[in-house]
Amino acid sequence: MDVNYGLPKNSTEISGVFALRKNMKGKPLQKSIASTEDYAACRQIMQAASKNYSSASSYLPADKQPHVEALYALMRVGDDRVDVSYNGYVSPQEAIDNWEYEYIKAFETGDSQHPVLRAYLDTARKFSIPSDIMTPYFRAMREDLTITRFPTFDDLMHYMDGSAIPVGRAMTHILGVEYPYTLPEVLPGADSLSIAMQLSNFWRDIGEDWQLGRVYIPLEDMDYFRYSEADLAAQRINYNLVDLMEFEFQRTEMYYHTASSNVRKLASGRVAVMSALEIYRAILFDIRANRYNVFTRRAGTGPLKKLRLAAKAYLQVR
Repeated sequence: MDVNYGLPKNSTEISGVFALRKNMKGKPLQKSIASTEDYAACRQIMQAASKNYSSASSYLPADKQPHVEALYALMRVGDDRVDVSYNGYVSPQEAIDNWEYEYIKAFETGDSQHPVLRAYLDTARKFSIPSDIMTPYFRAMREDLTITRFPTFDDLMHYMDGSAIPVGRAMTHILGVEYPYTLPEVLPGADSLSIAMQLSNFWRDIGEDWQLGRVYIPLEDMDYFRYSEADLAAQRINYNLVDLMEFEFQRTEMYYHTASSNVRKLASGRVAVMSALEIYRAILFDIRANRYNVFTRRAGTGPLKKLRLAAKAYLQVR
């Protein structure tokens, strides 16, 4: 799939990102600027990149689904510019700088040449998503270029404050909040789900991330359970790894527990959100079923299991 989602921009345009940021707040958009083709492009990006996310999103109300796809595509483009290819740019740094520049310019001008940005801008307008909700996201993407280890869980949380939490917060704007709850009451639960889902992905992708030179397990946890980077390199599956994984699973389950009690507070999309929760939570069980082999076996759920989890989700929130 072509991951050069935007046109290359020169360094002068990229350096204008900070000037644009100063002027991006408080300017309402006056017209719809996204077409059905723009939203279709977002759907294509999501379906190509994430089977789990696509499966859960299929249970969204029809009027919400395109906007969730636009949100996913916005962040996927940035992720791919950092992790997959910076084709058309001098470096990954320039590629993500350009994506932020184009994002800010879209909010400043009310339009964009990029279909994903047009779709997301239209979504943000319809659901009052603040433009600066994505500021931590761009910070986290830049950190991905230089930070490959996280000494403590607090350090990992700082990273997820940008890489995960903006997703849940924007989703909450799109799906709405059930009366008599308020947005500030619901956002902590949305944050918990975003954290839990990303943690599940981290534990699933330990072997793959190691090959990319990254370790998302907090180093303090590895030290405590006496599991080293040499063990990662050797793909060693032992009791130390099992204890380490179970510790991280328990931590992750706490976030899922907090998130599950929050889903009923959403005005729409409750089945889809609970389905996402159950599908991503199942990664932990699949890792156990794979005997903690996170190196050569990828934890995942098949179509039939996803249907069972969706049925479970429906019963939980009906």
